[in-house]
Amino acid sequence: MPELPEVETTKRGIEPHLIGKKISDVVIREKRFRWPIQSCLKKNIQNQIILSVSRRSKYILFHLSNGSFMIHLGMSGSLRITDNKQPIKKHDHVDIKTNENKILRFNDPRRFGCLLWLGRQPQKHFLLCTLGPEPLTDEFKADYLFKKSRGRNLPIKNFIMNNSVVVGVGNIYANESLFISGIRPSRKTHKLTKKECQKLVDAIVKVLKSSIDMGGTTLKDFVNSDGNPGYFQQSLFVYGRDNEQCKVCMSKIQLERIGQRSSYFCKKCQK
Repeated sequence: MPELPEVETTKRGIEPHLIGKKISDVVIREKRFRWPIQSCLKKNIQNQIILSVSRRSKYILFHLSNGSFMIHLGMSGSLRITDNKQPIKKHDHVDIKTNENKILRFNDPRRFGCLLWLGRQPQKHFLLCTLGPEPLTDEFKADYLFKKSRGRNLPIKNFIMNNSVVVGVGNIYANESLFISGIRPSRKTHKLTKKECQKLVDAIVKVLKSSIDMGGTTLKDFVNSDGNPGYFQQSLFVYGRDNEQCKVCMSKIQLERIGQRSSYFCKKCQK
C-alpha cells in the first residue's frame, strides 16, 4: 500500500507536468472506487487551470481556481504522466488530459483508491479534517508526541500509526523507526520518556526522508510516476526480515502480531 514517501514521490513526479496547465478533458472509464466518483467531478475540473499540487497525509490535492480535488492511491493505485500514444492498460480507470497533450492517468487494480471533488475548503472534508500533523513539519516535535502519549495504554507502534496523532507512518516505516530509536513495538505508549520521544521523532523523520530520497518502498504494487519501483526496501533493517540476522547485533529478527499487523523487531537492540 503506498504510504507517505510513495505518495510524496508520486506528487513530486507529476507536479512539474501539471502546474499552469489547463484540464482539457476528463475520461472516466470506471466510477466504482472506495468512494464512487461524483457526477459533478468532470464538470467542476474541466477547463480549469491547475494552480498547484500538494500532499496531505496520503492524499494528493490538485488546486484549481474554483476549488480542489484529490486522488488517493488506495492499496494498489498509481499515477503516471503519459500521452495519447501510450495504449490504455488494464485498470487505467481515469485520464485527466491537459491542453498540452499530456495525460495524468490513474491506474488502480483493486479500486480502493478514490478521486473526489473537495470544493473551496478542502481542509474541511471528512477525510482531511481529523488528520494529525505532518511528520516532516515543525508541528511534529518531541514535546508534542510526549504530551499526546500521556495516559495512552496501547502499544507504541499502534500509537504512531494513528493518523490523528501523526500522518503517514505506515506499517513499514513504524517498524523501521522503532528499530532506529531502540524502542520495542509492544512498549506501552504512556511509559515513553521525553528522551525516547525525541529519539522516536528523529527516527521517524530520518526514515521518511530517506525513503523519499530513494523513491519510496516497492514490496508488491507500487511504481512511481515514471513507472519505476522505489528502492528503500534495500535499506530495511527489520521489516519483512523475520528470522534473519539483525544488521547491527546479528541476533535474529523477531515477528509478532500487534494490532493485527506484522511487527518486526530485535530483542537485543529494542528494549
